[in-house]
Amino acid sequence: MNDQLSEKIQESRRGFSKSQRAIARYLQDHPEEVAFMTASRLGAAVGVSESTVVRFATEIGYSGYPAMQQAVQEMIRNKMTSFQRLEMTSRNIPQEKLLDAVLGQDIDILRRTREGMNSEEFYRAVEHLVEAKRVFVLGAGSSLALATFLAHYMQLVFDNVQLVEATSEAQILQQMVHVNSEDAIIAISFPRYSKKAARALQYASSQGMTAIAITDSMASPLAQSASHVLLARSDMVSFVDSLVGPLSVINALIVTTAIRKKAQVTRVLERIERIWDEYGVYEKVEERNS
Repeated sequence: MNDQLSEKIQESRRGFSKSQRAIARYLQDHPEEVAFMTASRLGAAVGVSESTVVRFATEIGYSGYPAMQQAVQEMIRNKMTSFQRLEMTSRNIPQEKLLDAVLGQDIDILRRTREGMNSEEFYRAVEHLVEAKRVFVLGAGSSLALATFLAHYMQLVFDNVQLVEATSEAQILQQMVHVNSEDAIIAISFPRYSKKAARALQYASSQGMTAIAITDSMASPLAQSASHVLLARSDMVSFVDSLVGPLSVINALIVTTAIRKKAQVTRVLERIERIWDEYGVYEKVEERNS
């Protein structure tokens, strides 16, 4: 069990009622189930009321049941396979509740990402980023989608942006063989963490690059080598990791960097618009009078 969660339970155990001891025992024996259970379903499984479950969470030091459940999810997310995640969701969330459950969790992820963001660290990262000669962007697995999105828009801000192909560690290092202290890298990874991304950031740091990590925790292997760490929440939604938190941070990074380089970005955008018009890249939709 997660050390922090286990410590909270041990510290409060002497004052537990019989019902609270039963909840603690179930939590320790079945964390992979509790990670996806509502408070009412956990209560039913243990044989206590929903309010007793909520009081248990606050008794051991959490703000409520969602906060305790979050701690359980963080504990198991590196251990459960994708199949196990899917099975637990199917077992604990009725199909007619899935839409509300996923949207509600994403809203909560955005709220916690905003609350946990260190704005000073964010703006320091931007200041170093705008000074870079070249910008490398790296993401593996599901984080590749985030890296592709980030690189696409960063190409409008910087003259030299490279999306690193992360097919193998050897290929990553080969693409970065000429980097130096005037360059920057933005690496993105969330549980289960990519070893390739962590090692690429280690190499980047050893070459004096500005190394920016977008990840979920200071305990992340990316954070160990980064000169700047931008934290975003990324929680489990069944076998899918919700990426709304890091995507929002990436949006903020793109916008802030573009504003810092406004004159250059304006020239680029004006030129691109002329090219798009000249070659008819996009369909023009005329407004119709209603």
